[in-house]
Amino acid sequence: MKKVNIKNVSNIFVVLVALIVLCIALSIASPWFATQKNLINIVLQAAINATLACGMTFVILTGGIDLSVGSIVALAGIVLGIIVKAEIPLAAALLVCVLIGGFCGLVNGLLVTRLNLPAFIATLGTMSIARGAALYIAGGRSISGFSGKLNFIGSGAILGIPVMIIIMALTFIIGMFILKYTRTGRYIYAIGGNMEATRLSGINTNFYTLLVYIICGLTAGLAAVLLTARLDSAQPVAGEGYELDAIAATVIGGTSLDGGEGRLSGTIIGALMIAVLNNGLNLLNVSSYIQQVVIGIVIVLAVTFDRIRSK
Repeated sequence: MKKVNIKNVSNIFVVLVALIVLCIALSIASPWFATQKNLINIVLQAAINATLACGMTFVILTGGIDLSVGSIVALAGIVLGIIVKAEIPLAAALLVCVLIGGFCGLVNGLLVTRLNLPAFIATLGTMSIARGAALYIAGGRSISGFSGKLNFIGSGAILGIPVMIIIMALTFIIGMFILKYTRTGRYIYAIGGNMEATRLSGINTNFYTLLVYIICGLTAGLAAVLLTARLDSAQPVAGEGYELDAIAATVIGGTSLDGGEGRLSGTIIGALMIAVLNNGLNLLNVSSYIQQVVIGIVIVLAVTFDRIRSK
């Protein structure tokens, strides 16, 4: 029988309770919060960040970080917009968009594993490169007015369930399967726990480190599809700050920044927590500047709790 990590379970339980308490408080504070329409809107708002955070969780589990995902969303979205406008089949356009993200992730992984650059520095550089490329390709302008098929991804539903939520759910199901039931998942946790010991045991740590950055890039490309479809627009300035939201969702969900500990189920709750906070504060007419302060406080508290619990 597989050993249950009580530490991870307790993390998820605490965050889930906090989310429930927050929802109850906002329901009391605003009569519009608990309406069916608003709750669905919250999940849709969380879908893009959750998809990004899914890939980010893979990276952080190895002890790394990826600051470029927001810029990758913009670059992949611009490429998607150009291809769709060229009337290329939508399936091919979507595939190219996701693969653009994967290629950017490959570059990040090579910088970290082959050039031995710190992940922070490597992805900070590619963040600027991807953003500049998006602005150059688009000429600084947005691309809008796409086909109904692409719009269906952003606003359509299958059996009453929004397509965006279905895509997000499938992404997490695949991610959870990889982390829980495959050798790759075990190696990812092992690298985050102790990379040197994992390397000395004969595991190709560079390969699996490269793989997690590719996965993170692929989820960024997928997030670009969701964002472009939802807005019916591809913008070179899209995704600004998304990397911070993805990291926040991952950390709030209980994944340790030191690596080796965390679950995707916690990441989902973390993404919902951020979406609920933003939505609730908007309903209460709280300034967007104050919202950033609140999110920052939540992140600090989450990391502080993790440090105290670890000790």
